[in-house]
Amino acid sequence: MKKFALVCGASGAIGQAICQQLAQDGWSLYLHYHTGHTVIDSMLQTFTENFPNQEFIPVKADFSSDTGAEQIAAQIYSLQAIVYANGHAYYDLLENTPAAEMTKLWHVHVQNPMRTTALLAGKLRANKVSYVLVIGSIWGDVGAAGEVAYSAVKGAQHSFVKAYSQEAAFSGIRVNAIAPGIINTKMNAKFDAEEREIIESQIPLQSFGEALDIANMAAFYLSGRADYVTGQIIRVNGGWYI
Repeated sequence: MKKFALVCGASGAIGQAICQQLAQDGWSLYLHYHTGHTVIDSMLQTFTENFPNQEFIPVKADFSSDTGAEQIAAQIYSLQAIVYANGHAYYDLLENTPAAEMTKLWHVHVQNPMRTTALLAGKLRANKVSYVLVIGSIWGDVGAAGEVAYSAVKGAQHSFVKAYSQEAAFSGIRVNAIAPGIINTKMNAKFDAEEREIIESQIPLQSFGEALDIANMAAFYLSGRADYVTGQIIRVNGGWYI
C-alpha cells in the first residue's frame, strides 16, 4: 500500500528538501503551498518522472487565514504523516511589531498546524504508526532580540509537540520537532558577509546548516527507525545551542 505524507510549506527551501528525501524513501506526498505554485509544478513534474509508482498531489491553502486548516484538510484522504515546514518570519522590535503580524505568525506557526492536526488525527490513527513532525527553531528554545513574536510562536510549537505527543501516544502517533539553527535559505540571505562571518564564528561547527541537514533528520524520523522517539525537540544547529 502507498504511504502518504502531507508536507506543509513544500515550496520553501526546507520543504523542498524534505519532499525530495521523502520521495526517495518511497512516500507519496501531498505538496502544500499557498503562492509558490511554480515551484510545486516543477516538483510535480520531477517527482512524477522519477517516482512513477508514487502519487504526488498539490494542495493549496492559506495558513495565514483563520480557515487555513479547513482548506487543507478538505483535500486530504489517506494519510500517515504530517510535516509542518511552512513558515513566516518578521524582524523588528516588539514595540514596532503590528498586531496584524502577530496574528499572522500565530496562524501560520501555531493555530493552523494545531487545527490541521486535529482535523486529520482520525486519518493518522488509521495507521498502526503515524507521525507529526514540526520544523521549529533554535529561537523557540532561546529567543532572539528583534524576533520576539517569531520566537514566541516557535516556543509555542515546541510546547505543542511536548503536550500532544503525550495525548496522541496511545493512538500510535509519534510527535516530534526539529529545531534548526541558522540554515542557508532565502529567509537568512539578509546577512551580509561580515554579519555571516560573525555568526559563523559563534557556531562550533563554523558554518550555516543546509536544508538537506534538516531533510535528512526529517526522513529519519519518518523512516520507522525512530519509532520509540516521541515528544522530542531535536536541535540541528551545528552545536550553536546545546
